[in-house]
Amino acid sequence: MFETAEAEPPTAEAPQRPQVVAPAAPAQPSGARTRRALSRRARMFLMLGGVVALGAIGYGAWWRLVTSHRVVTDNAYVEASIAQITPLVSAAIVRVPVMDTQKVKAGDVLVVLDDADARLALTQAEAQLAQTERRVRGYYANDEALTAQAAARAAQVASARSDLDRARAEFNRRQSLAQSGAVSGEELTSAQTGLRAAEAALLAAQAQEKAAQSARDVNATLIAGPGENPEVAQARARVEQARLDLARTVIRAPMDGVIVKNTAQVGQRVQVGAPLMIVTPIERAYVNANFKEVQLRKVRVGQPVELESDLYGGSVTYHGKVVGLAGGTGAAFSLIPAQNATGNWIKIVQRLPVRIALDPKELEQHPLRVGMSMSATIFTDH
Repeated sequence: MFETAEAEPPTAEAPQRPQVVAPAAPAQPSGARTRRALSRRARMFLMLGGVVALGAIGYGAWWRLVTSHRVVTDNAYVEASIAQITPLVSAAIVRVPVMDTQKVKAGDVLVVLDDADARLALTQAEAQLAQTERRVRGYYANDEALTAQAAARAAQVASARSDLDRARAEFNRRQSLAQSGAVSGEELTSAQTGLRAAEAALLAAQAQEKAAQSARDVNATLIAGPGENPEVAQARARVEQARLDLARTVIRAPMDGVIVKNTAQVGQRVQVGAPLMIVTPIERAYVNANFKEVQLRKVRVGQPVELESDLYGGSVTYHGKVVGLAGGTGAAFSLIPAQNATGNWIKIVQRLPVRIALDPKELEQHPLRVGMSMSATIFTDH
């Protein structure tokens, strides 16, 4: 194949030049081109294979040195041991000085209840205590009187016994003289009557002595025993209960935290145990990370954890440690647990909550809220 150069058009001034034909390049055989293409493709495949092999080696090394010593999940959430505020006495609400989202300290007033009934109950209990103390003091005063009375009755018994002995001696003497006729029958009858009267007087004195001793024993029982008198102790306990009920009309925060779900309203009459609000201690928040059961082979208590929250992203990293593993999966303790004995059972990989404690200083610098999402990485090589 030849290439033809385009000839210049003839002009009147110059004669027409002859056409010059350049020789064509020698044609290369098709087999050489094919071999070069195959060689270039083979080099490309070799390079690709090398890249893949290097990537596989790098991934294997990364997995062996790093990934195999950690477990990761983004199924983690912030939680806290919340305090539910409930009244311990029944009364009407007169003041609610807090609102939702407000931060409170332990001891801050949350709700104030009407204390009129509690004050009346305390006054009544104190009056009953004073009356009981007076009655018990009377027991002690009566003990001395009853002791003296028992001693007097004992003396009467002794006197009656002496009279009986004298009357018996008189009767025996007259009875012996009556046989010889020295004493008349009237005197003997009189002596016998005196003997019977002395016997009756002794029985009466003994009965009075027994009654006096019984009264003294009963009174001694009322004041006997170590420590405080039971009646006084019971009355004092009523006073303490009334004073406690009065103090409970002011409901205070049990811990530092944030107010959540405040339903208390002024004028509302609340019953014992009715929920009014929740105090969430965000400074003591922790994380429950739900790891798959196949990830827990090497997880142990005390291992370090790094966490990131969706709130701050990767700019903030929290440091914590594993403090415990739950006793069962969420499905095991659900309201309607799974019935795996049925014929249409499908195996599902379960997740187990792992409790992770957070650094309080980091929580103070970057506060979290209950329920926020987290990503957790446990380093199992520690």
